[in-house]
Amino acid sequence: MTDEVGPAERSETPEQRRRRLEAVFGDVLPDTTRDERDDAEPSGRGPGDSASEAWLREQVPPHHGG
Repeated sequence: MTDEVGPAERSETPEQRRRRLEAVFGDVLPDTTRDERDDAEPSGRGPGDSASEAWLREQVPPHHGG
């Protein structure tokens, strides 16, 4: 098996290559990672509450109080 690149792949720009790969595989990876984005969660969490603590509180059935 060889790792030869065809003439079409050699002459394409990085943007053309990205579009070609995206057409075949879809948008596999986002352009930014989760820690780079400012995804402010509109939740009722207070300062110092972790996401897992908030999730746990949301799972408590109403008859257990809250």
